[in-house]
Amino acid sequence: MSEEGTRLHLVPVRQKDAKEFVAAWHRHHKPPAGAVFAVGAADQDGILRAVAMAGRPVARHFDDGQTLEVTRTATDGVRNANSLLYGAAWRAAKALGYNRLITYTQAGETGASLRAVGWTVVAQRRPRPGWNCASRPRSTQGTENVARTLWEAQPVDAT
Repeated sequence: MSEEGTRLHLVPVRQKDAKEFVAAWHRHHKPPAGAVFAVGAADQDGILRAVAMAGRPVARHFDDGQTLEVTRTATDGVRNANSLLYGAAWRAAKALGYNRLITYTQAGETGASLRAVGWTVVAQRRPRPGWNCASRPRSTQGTENVARTLWEAQPVDAT
């Protein structure tokens, strides 16, 4: 669905609509349970082509009240949508008073959209077997045993 002449612009997206878009277009994840905000990218005809959802960090030690995580982005394949959305998500998070925004990519994903808007690699995370354990059984999510890269938007200046 990617056309060379497509011009994208930001649009507000309700959480319900963002979840539906993620369910339809994301390659390997279901929609997240919740979000602090969602933002979309629409084409010149007003058709929603991509979404980003930001919420509380999944990792407890990052959930400090000052950090948000982009938990999902999804596109229909249109070029440059993820870069547009990652930049918008960071501007929105800062406007809401947050001073850190993080996200993860899986092994095999280049992170080109993140580098394009100035995000930097913070850490490489080794594959983990998942969250299932005898004391708290959980179903598999399809992302077990996959290495991940932790990215961070350029931090807010302390000055």
